[in-house]
Amino acid sequence: MTVIPFSNIKRQYNNLREEILDVTDKVLSSGILMDGDFTKQFEAWLADKNGKQYAVTCTSGTVALELMAKYAMYNMLKYDDSITPIVALPSLTYPATANAFVNAGWNIYFADVDKYGIIIPDSIQQNIDTYLIVLVGLYGGDVKNAFARSNPDLVVEDAAQHWLSDKSQRYGCTAAISFDPTKNFGNYANGGAVVTDDKNFVNYAKQYRNNGKPNNYQAGSNLRMSEVDCAQLLVKSKYIDEWQSRRRDIFLYWYQIFKENNIDVLIDEDRIDKHSFHKFVISHNKRNKIKQDLADKEIETKIHYDKPLFELPAFKKYPNPGILSTASMLSKRVLSLPCYPELTDNEVEYIGESVIESTRD
Repeated sequence: MTVIPFSNIKRQYNNLREEILDVTDKVLSSGILMDGDFTKQFEAWLADKNGKQYAVTCTSGTVALELMAKYAMYNMLKYDDSITPIVALPSLTYPATANAFVNAGWNIYFADVDKYGIIIPDSIQQNIDTYLIVLVGLYGGDVKNAFARSNPDLVVEDAAQHWLSDKSQRYGCTAAISFDPTKNFGNYANGGAVVTDDKNFVNYAKQYRNNGKPNNYQAGSNLRMSEVDCAQLLVKSKYIDEWQSRRRDIFLYWYQIFKENNIDVLIDEDRIDKHSFHKFVISHNKRNKIKQDLADKEIETKIHYDKPLFELPAFKKYPNPGILSTASMLSKRVLSLPCYPELTDNEVEYIGESVIESTRD
């Protein structure tokens, strides 16, 4: 019986093993474990990839979000400390998006999402004095339309899932990226970064991640990404376009056969080539049955996410669109399929056929 895990880091590692071990040995042999040439090279590559002037690495995508949240709070309060800081977030996303802003002292307003899980800026009540809007390209969806309906000066991106969408074009003034192992471009541990054109933010982030050094004008923490992490991701940077092309082929194949069988997919058909192909997600009223049927065939699936954020105990107190929202409806229907470049053609066909068979029962 075919056994298909939801992600398969082992296959990727086996393909890159010699290169990864070689560059790791170079770092450890040098004795420079932080802030060395590999970090500088990786940050330069990442900034260029995103069309930004600067990139600052850190220990996780959540930390990258917190750096953005803290800096935005600092900028707001230095002009008027009587302002109530309110940030608008999409209702359907990973809790880290909200945690970062709560930890930085923000009040949250949960906005509804469209049928693809992207925030609807028009759903934010006019009487809410929102200082900041966070765009999240759920599952890798492109956020251009949401950005066009927003005030560009008030937009930042939680780009953990979508930073490779639309040729890595950034819309917000700053963006947070995650190198979690489950992402398209994942580290073997954890890792994150912010990309920006704001030199002041770069100075703030670099000092904050290093306990306020070198001048200790501000407080901070120890949040630096290691030389080994950056060196290993530089190896992977040579293959990311190839991996993205393979993901695109899988997405297009499934999209077509599922469309022919009336299975909804959370991808905007008009912007499918702009997608980052992070997660392939179907939407179905028999979601739980499909999940169990695939498990019986030893195909692992995940639910992203089974509740909108405002239904979680930690966030119930914040304004939200309620249980009749699109976000709440999607949370009861979505199912993520295993999708990564190392899947064989036979596995891709087997997964697709298994989903179609389950929906026909």
